Amino acid sequence: MERSTPAERNSEIELRLLIEAIYLKYSYDFRDYSGASIKRRVQHALNQFECATISALQEKVLHDPTAFMQLLQLLTIPVSEMFRDPSHFLAIRKEVVPLLRTYPSIKIWIAGCSTGEEVYSMAILLREEGLLDRTIIYATDINPRSLDKAKQGIFSMENVRAYTANYQQAGGQCSFADYYTAAYGYAIFDKSLCDNVTFADHSLATDSVFSETQLISCRNVLIYFNKKLQDRAFGLFHESLCHRGFLVLGSKETLDFSNYAGQFEPLVKQERIYRKK
Repeated sequence: MERSTPAERNSEIELRLLIEAIYLKYSYDFRDYSGASIKRRVQHALNQFECATISALQEKVLHDPTAFMQLLQLLTIPVSEMFRDPSHFLAIRKEVVPLLRTYPSIKIWIAGCSTGEEVYSMAILLREEGLLDRTIIYATDINPRSLDKAKQGIFSMENVRAYTANYQQAGGQCSFADYYTAAYGYAIFDKSLCDNVTFADHSLATDSVFSETQLISCRNVLIYFNKKLQDRAFGLFHESLCHRGFLVLGSKETLDFSNYAGQFEPLVKQERIYRKK
């Protein structure tokens, strides 16, 4: 087993101190995020901020809240697209929607909603299935800038071609262009899609449950957490979901090795769609 060099050990100490400082000063808790992921993102931040060491970066963000907000964008890099993994959304249409119809009203929590692509995808699907008007969607994220962008519902037209293909493969029933207006290289999505959406700041690392829900979507978020934090998130989801509620995860995420594996059963295992026992 290779032994780390003094420089590598110093870097590890500096990284732990930075993460602790962020928590103490700004109450953002990255302490149980995946070490490799955080290390990679902080390394990128050093280049962006032109800091020679993590200690120099720590000094900068501790004394300059604006610099911290810039760092937060790098630590929570939003990577998303509409109808990402179309087969997942097709499975929701076919397997979950018929069961959601049995509820007089529906509450959905999209945890880690990033810049809103998942929110608009879900809202479009629900509208086409006649469920949007009786659904409340809670869209949460720890990044306020991402939430602001999600509220605006404005996306680059460069991405819309891929979104359109995803939508069609996900069983879309209309022309995708019906949902947005194109202007100056951007697609401005129909505001009515978010009439029943509440965007809110929420951390899976530190915050608690705020409502009983029928469906929770948390996709491609837990891959950045260590096992301890994943289990905390699964605990929140289990507590929030109603009896026989649905939990949907990202394609590289699973309940299998968590402390909550026995509390859920797979509905469409290949698409990471589970149901609370």
